[in-house]
Amino acid sequence: MITWVRRHHEALVLVLSLLLLAGGGGAWWAGAHGIADVLWVAATLVGLLFALVSTVDAARHRRPTVDVIAVLALGGALWVGEPLAGAIITLMLATGQVLDERAEARARRELSLLVARAPRTARRRVADGLVEISVDEVGLGDHLLVRTGEVVPVDGRLLGPGTFDESALTGESAPVDRPAGDDVRSGVVSAAGPVEIVTTTTAETSTYAGLVRLVEQAQAGSAPFVRAADRWAILFVPLTLVLAAVGWAVSGDPVRAVAVLVVATPCPLLLAAPIALVSGLSRAARLGVVVKGGGALERLADGRVVVFDKTGTLTRGRPTLTDVVAAAGADADQALRLAASLDQASAHVLAGPIVTAATARGLALTLPSDVVETHGQGVSGTVDGHSLRVGRIDWITGPHPDQWARQVRRRADLDGSLSVLVEVDGAVAAALLLQDPVRPDAPRMVRALRGAGIRRVVLATGDRADVADMVGRIVGVDQVLADCDPADKLRALTAEGQSAPTIMVGDGINDAPALAAASVGVALAARGATASSEAADVVLTVDRVDALADAILVARRSRRIARQAVGVGMGLSLVAMVAAAAGLLAPAVGAALQEVIDVLAIGVALRAVLPGRLHSVSLAAADRATLAGLREEHDALGPLVERVGQVADVLSTREPDLEPARLLLTALDADLLPHERADEQVLLPLVARALGSTDAVATLSRTHAEIEHQVARLHRLVAGIDDDAADGDGVAPEDVVELRRLLYGLYAILRLHNAQEDEGAMSLSVA
Repeated sequence: MITWVRRHHEALVLVLSLLLLAGGGGAWWAGAHGIADVLWVAATLVGLLFALVSTVDAARHRRPTVDVIAVLALGGALWVGEPLAGAIITLMLATGQVLDERAEARARRELSLLVARAPRTARRRVADGLVEISVDEVGLGDHLLVRTGEVVPVDGRLLGPGTFDESALTGESAPVDRPAGDDVRSGVVSAAGPVEIVTTTTAETSTYAGLVRLVEQAQAGSAPFVRAADRWAILFVPLTLVLAAVGWAVSGDPVRAVAVLVVATPCPLLLAAPIALVSGLSRAARLGVVVKGGGALERLADGRVVVFDKTGTLTRGRPTLTDVVAAAGADADQALRLAASLDQASAHVLAGPIVTAATARGLALTLPSDVVETHGQGVSGTVDGHSLRVGRIDWITGPHPDQWARQVRRRADLDGSLSVLVEVDGAVAAALLLQDPVRPDAPRMVRALRGAGIRRVVLATGDRADVADMVGRIVGVDQVLADCDPADKLRALTAEGQSAPTIMVGDGINDAPALAAASVGVALAARGATASSEAADVVLTVDRVDALADAILVARRSRRIARQAVGVGMGLSLVAMVAAAAGLLAPAVGAALQEVIDVLAIGVALRAVLPGRLHSVSLAAADRATLAGLREEHDALGPLVERVGQVADVLSTREPDLEPARLLLTALDADLLPHERADEQVLLPLVARALGSTDAVATLSRTHAEIEHQVARLHRLVAGIDDDAADGDGVAPEDVVELRRLLYGLYAILRLHNAQEDEGAMSLSVA
């Protein structure tokens, strides 16, 4: 009972003061003035006790406080026989404290939801079935079963497709479908049937463990502006005493002094500024941005230079299969199917993307046997009776690879790709090329940052210069710093910080020193918390870097509203104090007026919790569903686009075989062109509506027309070659060269168009 009273004492004081004030008012209107005075005196005594406790507590902790003004005002009201004024002051104090507590609780609630759903147990698959264990006992590579409605206990990789409710982490209410091989985070809920995962972290290093630590750090602390407001409020103590003394001395009436004390309570400073900033924290949390206190929110608003890491920040941080290069006589799809089947049992970082790519192409995977993983090299085993090895080139070919393997390696180096060889029954069948793609929302995010007031964007990465420069050009940064170790990033931040406050954005352990050194450190924790999250001031729990631009807009709006609330409240309070010193306000009237001023200032501050201007695009549910369907078709056409380049690669002027080109044209007519026409008729109007401009889709429309034109040219060329062959002229080498030229041209256009579509249209689905 005592604990409950301590926890809710502000609300109890509010209710008691309201009852006493209202009861006194009723008694006064009924003519029982004596009873009214008794009730109002009681209310004043409650407020005096409330303020005294707060003042003594502040003195004990050597913390400056302006509650002394409230003590003097309440004591003065009793002294000069103004109990009504004292009762109103008590109500004012209690109301302010309750509003302050509720605003802070609102921000904490957004964060506490994460902790409330933290998993405690897991079901591990063992030889003879399932066993329930504590999450602390889960190890790397364990196979866990998650039933419908259960929380995923540890980060892992899906062994089969699944549907998940990720609202606890991202705030997005719609279920998310994830294919086999995709990563899934602890804390999400299996929404449509049981799923099995292979763990990629332990409980201690999983997403939820990191988020629990974040919550402990992210309570709404005192921001620089709030501390400045506290200092300004302290100045009101001597100012108030001087005005009260002047009013008393000039008139000889102590009532004037009490009137000044009554209207001098600086609630706009003490409550309005914290409420605005705490409301900003709450608003940011709903956007998937955890800001560790009001101080971090204000520093985020001050930022003018952003320094980005590359991997996992501007890029996905997770390789994606971009091409399958089949060896002579081998089938690319069969090689990928066998490799993905074997990789189902591997916890290697490249295994997931290979499994995901195979399932996306509709390849039927089977369970492997006799699986042996060689750390840092690859994995071997048996699939459908075939002996397989999947791994590094040197591990499979030895120290002296043949000409084909060397060409694959050179191609991978030129593209900045990773290469994985697939060996089937002792013979190399294919090479799998994987790349860490640029996030489709990254260029839009950089543009949004500039719109939010960021003057300079720098990319600082440990990657080599050619890859870093390519990423920098795509996203539109001002400067690229490549081959950076953690010390180099620190030096870059120090140099940038000499001209303006800096914001560092990263997601890796090696980013932690730079995150801690920047004015504001921003970590991406959407795919699991790391040391970067511990060192950062701001953590993005959604897998969207463009949420950073929204967070900056929220931070700047919250600070602006805090200043407006303080300016309005304290300006009106100063006017009221001067009026009271001049004898124009009686204590009771002044107390009522101060209550109105406080409520007005707090109302202005609470605007910060309302939605404001964001750069993110809001899509209607129907448009979002349409976009998701078109995106699925868009992604499924990736292998067909790569096939265009592969057909061009194998064309030869010696004994040319045009059958692959004819089959390709059939596939382009059946699959690619209908999709591009659907994009023109459905996708482009949708994007134009979302962005509010038809100019935004003009480039995409032009490339649609160019794709149709190039496919038509290919049809005419192949038809002409076939006519010549029918006349007995054979296939001229020049025609084969022209066909290859057109195919490579179409391949380049399709690659560029897909990149533009990813950035300008498909990225809206994550907004």
